Parts: sequence; C-alpha cells; structure tokens
Amino acid sequence: MRKVLSRSNTIQPISLIIEYIGILKFVVSDFKGALGITLLIIPTVMALFPGLIAPYDPWIPTGKPFEPPSFSHPLGTNDVGQDIFSELVYGARISLLVGVASALLTVLIGLTLGVLAGYRGGVLDELIMAITDVMLLLPALPLMALLAVFLGPGYQNIVIIIALFSWPPVARMIRAQTLSVKENLYVEAARAIGASSLRIILKYIIPQLTPMLIAHTVLRVSGAMIAEASLSFLGLGDPRAKSWGSMIYWAQRSGAITAEAFWWILAPGIMITITVLGLGLIGYKLEEWANPRLRR
Repeated sequence: MRKVLSRSNTIQPISLIIEYIGILKFVVSDFKGALGITLLIIPTVMALFPGLIAPYDPWIPTGKPFEPPSFSHPLGTNDVGQDIFSELVYGARISLLVGVASALLTVLIGLTLGVLAGYRGGVLDELIMAITDVMLLLPALPLMALLAVFLGPGYQNIVIIIALFSWPPVARMIRAQTLSVKENLYVEAARAIGASSLRIILKYIIPQLTPMLIAHTVLRVSGAMIAEASLSFLGLGDPRAKSWGSMIYWAQRSGAITAEAFWWILAPGIMITITVLGLGLIGYKLEEWANPRLRR
C-alpha cells in the first residue's frame, strides 16, 4: 500500500501540469474563452505598464477643467484639469489589485472553512455551516459600507471587507467537494498508513479541488471589482489613490453630469464592464472544465 501511495505522489504533480495545460487549451479553443482573454489583456497591460501608456501624470493638471476629448487629451480632462485617460490607465492597477487580492482572500477563507467542515464533519461542520447560512442571509453591500466607515479609508480595508462578506458560497462549494473527495481510495490508503489529517488535506484533497478553485477565483475577481467600485462610488475608497470606482465618485461629486462631461463617467464605466465581462467569460469556461455536466 505504501508503494502504491508513493507512486501516486510521483505521478500527481505531472498529471496536474498536464491538466493545467489542458485547461488553457480548453479556454482558448472556445470563442467565449478567447474573447475573455482578449478583453482581459487591455486592463492587464494598463495595470502593468501605466508609465508607458499614460501620456501624463494623473495627479498633475495638464489642461483646463472639463476639456472635451481632443488629440492632446483623448478622454478630456476632469474638474481640475487632470488627464482622464491617464487616470484611467493608473486606476487599472488599484482596481485589478483590489479585485485579485479580495478574490484570493475570499477563496482562502472559503477553502479553509469548507475543507474543515467537509473533512471533519460533526459539530464543527454544523457550526461552520450555520455561520455560512447566516452570512448568506445578510445584506452584503449595506454592511460592507458600514464596516468601511468604521475601519476608515484604505484599499487594504476594502480587500478585507469584501472577503469577509464573499466567502460563504465558496465554503459551501468546497465542503460539498471535500465530502466527495475524502471517500476516494487513495485518501483511505493515506489514512491506513497513518498519514495525519493535515497531510491528507494538503496532499490529496486540495490538489483535487484546484481546477474548481481557479475557476471560482477568477469569477470572484469580477465580483470584488464591482464591490470595490460600489464602495468607492459611495466615497468609502482611498481618496489618495486612483481607481475606476473613485473616478466615478469624483465625477459625480464634481458635477460632471451637469457640466455634460460624460466622458469622465463613461470611460471608467466601460473599463469596468470590459474587465468584468472578460473575467466572467474566462471564469465560466473554467467552471465548465471543472464541472463536465456544464459542457454541451
């Protein structure tokens, strides 16, 4: 039994690499997945190389207030003369960073609680699922706003707030998968040779959940970006940083609608839509890969 288990340990990393290559091919081979990756390239490049793309420093006025789009300012200027295109480019970094960090923290919390509930069972399972059910019933956005006011401005706080109210669906999904995976023969073999619960969870259960975790992480990024934009629009973001949500907030507060400066609101709104759509298309393709029943 020990030989069989050690052999499976050797084969498992290779099979996982082959599986990840297959996931990438599966996503790219479909029109929806290819379109999602194409859409996601735009904000990713903006976030990685803002200094090479933005023509101006987004914090320095470079024109007159509320200038319409022109050759020197492709998306016009805001109420203090800052270039909106440069704001848009630099804002991609914060928006994507908050989305990715929130999604990773959300999945980490959901994974930890879901695996503990599914693997341990008993009273611990009932307690975690009771907390999960309560969290699912709470109105997320008002409580997020209330907690953001209490914790104060700062995107680190927004990441924590979004994760605190987003983990319950992930925990439920992970628990269900853990209940299924822990009944496999190789998990029983690991128990039989005296492997600890921590080793079984890390070596035999979590690797089997990885494709599904990747799919849900990608989908959670889009939800976290919308949550960040909503909180920033309410004035609960960091006023010292540029993000797409804060751009919409300052546009609304500075009278962009009355001044007919539609470009100030339209630009970040379009970028949020493009990014969320790209992430959604990729996430749904990854979910199809993880769940064969969703494939046609």
